[in-house]
Amino acid sequence: MEITGFGERLAKLRTVKGISSRKMSYLLGRSDNYINKIENGKTYPSMSVFFDICSCLEISPKDFFDDENNYPVAVNEMINEYKRLDSAAQTHITGIVKVLQNKK
Repeated sequence: MEITGFGERLAKLRTVKGISSRKMSYLLGRSDNYINKIENGKTYPSMSVFFDICSCLEISPKDFFDDENNYPVAVNEMINEYKRLDSAAQTHITGIVKVLQNKK
């Protein structure tokens, strides 16, 4: 992800999470328009605030930069459930996912 895409990615993840920019700014202890400024490329968060943003979104920093994954919370939940399945069930789920991908 390019640095110019940082704000766009934040906006997308925040919207999926259902948090307004104002509420996220408040949760981070910042001014009302702090997140808006980041999303518009006017400023960037410090590393510690970036970690707080990820925490607020309930994702890892790795998830933040994985711009092919638009629903990291759901994907992580699915992976955790998948790990609890036995081998046969995992094989079935993998087959279902492959069939769904071929229907695109």
